[in-house]
Amino acid sequence: MARQLDEQIAGRYPVGQRLRVLDVGMGQGTQALRLARAGHQVTGLEQDAKMIAVARQALAAEPEGIQGRVRLIEGDGRETGVHFLPGSFDVVLCHGVLMYVQEPDPLLAGLARMLAPGGLLSLLVRNADALAMRSGLSGDWAAALTAFDTTAYTNRLGLDVRADRLSTLTSTLAGIGAPLRAWYGVRVFTDTAADGASLPADLDGLLAAEERAGRTDPYRQVAALLHLCGVRG
Repeated sequence: MARQLDEQIAGRYPVGQRLRVLDVGMGQGTQALRLARAGHQVTGLEQDAKMIAVARQALAAEPEGIQGRVRLIEGDGRETGVHFLPGSFDVVLCHGVLMYVQEPDPLLAGLARMLAPGGLLSLLVRNADALAMRSGLSGDWAAALTAFDTTAYTNRLGLDVRADRLSTLTSTLAGIGAPLRAWYGVRVFTDTAADGASLPADLDGLLAAEERAGRTDPYRQVAALLHLCGVRG
């Protein structure tokens, strides 16, 4: 996904331009720190105090120059208007968040308002059109049959969450003024890997195959996750 995001940023902005980035639901700050290391000014917004603490600890281990490019805020992604002015960011990330939000449209509209004209909105969501894949590949046929007719699922943390359909999000992004410009599949071949599994010997081959599948039909359509990139008009 990082490669996909970098591809979209490189396609929209001159090399070396320092961008204003908002990472909503940043978790432990992996993407926020990666983008700060690349020279961008990054604001991380996260409501989980434990995740904020982990991110602060990781940030403290970075050189002073990188620390100065990152601001961490504890807060709800649905309240971006409380913290920021409209048009304050060139790039807004919302990765792995929508599955925990029962009514995502207000959140997405708020994120679009944070973008400057021409700004990039990057979403990572669970693919509702492929919910049956993990169960089917694992031989759980009852769960696979149930998954065909729902957008609800239980994640690996045991939480009841929701998935999104590409067609629905395409319409939503158009409606909030940040129409879809590109989309990718994520975890096409690796979604059934066990948590904590060791890295394969041919990691480069795995990444190359995943990246190729993530941008190629029909493979990307059955990816566990979808990476959608919209652009503010």
